[in-house]
Amino acid sequence: MSYQGTQIIINLKNLKANLSFIKSKVDKKTKIMSVVKAFGYGSEPVKISKFLEKNGVDYFAVAYVNEGIELRNCGVKLPILILHPQLDDFDEIIKFNLEPNIYSFRILNAFIKKSNSHPFHLKFNTGLNRLGFSMNDIDELYNILNGKTNIKYLFSHLGASEDLNEKAFSNNQIKLFEKISKKMEAKFEKKFKKHLLNTSGIMNYSEYKYDMVRTGIGLYGYGNDKKYSKNLKPVLSLRSVISQIHFIKKGESVGYNRGFVANKNCKIAIIPIGHADGIKRSFGNGKIGFYIKNKLAKTIGNICMDMLMLDITNINCEEGDDVIIIDDKIQTAEDLGEKTNTISYEILTALSSRIKRTIIDI
Repeated sequence: MSYQGTQIIINLKNLKANLSFIKSKVDKKTKIMSVVKAFGYGSEPVKISKFLEKNGVDYFAVAYVNEGIELRNCGVKLPILILHPQLDDFDEIIKFNLEPNIYSFRILNAFIKKSNSHPFHLKFNTGLNRLGFSMNDIDELYNILNGKTNIKYLFSHLGASEDLNEKAFSNNQIKLFEKISKKMEAKFEKKFKKHLLNTSGIMNYSEYKYDMVRTGIGLYGYGNDKKYSKNLKPVLSLRSVISQIHFIKKGESVGYNRGFVANKNCKIAIIPIGHADGIKRSFGNGKIGFYIKNKLAKTIGNICMDMLMLDITNINCEEGDDVIIIDDKIQTAEDLGEKTNTISYEILTALSSRIKRTIIDI
């Protein structure tokens, strides 16, 4: 396939393979919640969600209510968990049949003023120290909730499930979640469904799968551990094109603030992608490189808002040739993250929605 301009290419075959691998780590009774927040981790949330809906996932999760509404408006029927609802979201949550994460008494009291029957997930903080109730809140929760609400799931979130050096910490989180669950069930005199594991949790603590597991980054091809690289295939590739080639003489400068001054004659390529697209300004001045004709071309000068410059002095290429920024082989988002002291999540989710998305279907 030939690509023109800057494009994100989304490979649904790889997405399906990743889903199959994740399913293989749990039993058939365990539901799969697909996390499609942050524009589907930089991909295309609606098309990703509709494809996953057809391929046997059970739930979706997004961060904010507008993300859930977009999926509903595009025909997604499966349950959708809103991970971080705000006080003024509940009318829309009920209208669009979304399921909120209830994580504090402030949010709980606002929610039950709107509905005593709408389903929700109740979150407990077990050590990540972000959102969630504590075990000490259970008695008050019982006083507020008993007999007039629809708790669909209890859940929590592991903070270091990818790091086996932190196994003791993760095990303590799991033990605390077990204690909380038992106390909730004893207090309310009923059995609750539960979900705890994220992608790394599925890989490293699959015995605690409970009724459902959540997977985000794993669906998109990254497992937070090199040993899973052979099983997970990056779904998203990012390519661009050489717009123009310049020959730079010794002493001439390139880009804003004369970020690069040539100490010898060289050749540069201008690429139509910049920091407004997610290629950070800090990536300039040779910090990273992209691939042209299978050769690494390093950045020159400062990254501009809508374009960047690459050193192609030793590459035989022409205007119109492809530039590979991210793909599933030569340079993954994980590789790029390692070179820039960040993680694949940040690389992917920084990619602007203005970049054209192209779907490679099965």
